[in-house]
Amino acid sequence: MGYSRKRVGRDGKPRYTAYYMDLKGMEKSAGTFSSKKEADRAWRDAESLVAQGRVGDPRRGRQTFERYVLDTWLPNHEIEATTRQSYTYTIHRHLIPEFGAMRMIDILPEHVRAWVASMKKNGASPATIKYAKVLLSAIFTTALNDQVTYLHPCRGVKTPTVPRKPRTIITPEQFDVLYQALPDADSQLLVETAIETGLRWGELTELRVKDLAPRSRILTVSRAVVEVNPKFHPDGERFIVKEYPKDGEFRRFKLTAQIAAKIEAEKLGSNDLFFVWRHEPKGKPKLRLAPDPLELGLTEPNEKGRSYRHGTLSAYTAGKCRCEHCRTAFAIYRAGRRSSGKDSPREPRQRETDGHIPADWFRRQVWKPALKEADLGIHVRIHDMRHAHASWLLAGGADLQVVKERLGHASIATTEKYLHTLDNADETALDAFSKIRNRSAR
Repeated sequence: MGYSRKRVGRDGKPRYTAYYMDLKGMEKSAGTFSSKKEADRAWRDAESLVAQGRVGDPRRGRQTFERYVLDTWLPNHEIEATTRQSYTYTIHRHLIPEFGAMRMIDILPEHVRAWVASMKKNGASPATIKYAKVLLSAIFTTALNDQVTYLHPCRGVKTPTVPRKPRTIITPEQFDVLYQALPDADSQLLVETAIETGLRWGELTELRVKDLAPRSRILTVSRAVVEVNPKFHPDGERFIVKEYPKDGEFRRFKLTAQIAAKIEAEKLGSNDLFFVWRHEPKGKPKLRLAPDPLELGLTEPNEKGRSYRHGTLSAYTAGKCRCEHCRTAFAIYRAGRRSSGKDSPREPRQRETDGHIPADWFRRQVWKPALKEADLGIHVRIHDMRHAHASWLLAGGADLQVVKERLGHASIATTEKYLHTLDNADETALDAFSKIRNRSAR
């Protein structure tokens, strides 16, 4: 049973505080009022809400956005380590600078709209704005469900349209050129396995010998590895092996005889990784031969209007030119000083890995140099091997449901997006159009 308690305010006038019992039997305040009648009405209203199971502590909504997100929302959410990492970076980069000092109950739709407009004005991409707004909406959905707030400020707030760009699929001919440009047999086998299985990077680099049945050539995809900043790892390491793939379900499919034979040729133990990081630290830099500066011309004028000859130290330092010739000249100069003992170069950076191949290392040291040498004329990511796998299967007449199961798609609508994605997929339609269009010429 609630009640009102009289007290005297600082101005000497009587004040009345309303008290009620919450669902746990704890005494709570429903506010302080100037009359006993108002206080009695407040505790009765509060008790009515308790009976409906809708009451919340009004003080919870008065905490700041930063305190609620960092102390309550983020620590108590069951999410993947990579998702927690991404959420944390986005919260600190885009949400806290705008809403951190505001009270939860004070954040309104107009503030969210102003924030979206500000991000757009500051040059944030539509995809970044959309991701940040989705995260903000998730935070307030939880706050609304937990009765921290009674208004969802993200509802009805629109973000800039994220354009869907047409998917460019690498052709078999282009893949052959790229394959030959890869630096060694290990990277060739990894990329060939990627395009023949359609595995995601985390699934591909966690494949172990025990996952492949030699006689049937059936591959079981049951794990994936993710790389995170050590502060997001339970043990302060880099790689986390999840005992399930991205979709949460194991999947099994057959490999071609030739790729299975290549994989089996590696003499490994049952629990060994098929693809292991074997990067060796680089030795001392070799001196390179720089072209004659007299043949290279002058740099663009710097802020003082001065130009320097390409391939010289002055062009690199004073002219701030970063062309290949100027960088080579500076590298030769630094290498010469180090070899003579005049500089103390730092120790080579040692990559932290438990044998799994770091995605960014593979992208920078293997994939991008191979793309540059292949000169395909299109931008291709290692993940695009998965897209090519789906597109090639469908173009070759594979059943849509079979492709869906091989890729682990949750919906067949996702798999259907790969229909007719090769460059020559539209030729049948063009031939049909030309046939009708030219009929009048007969």
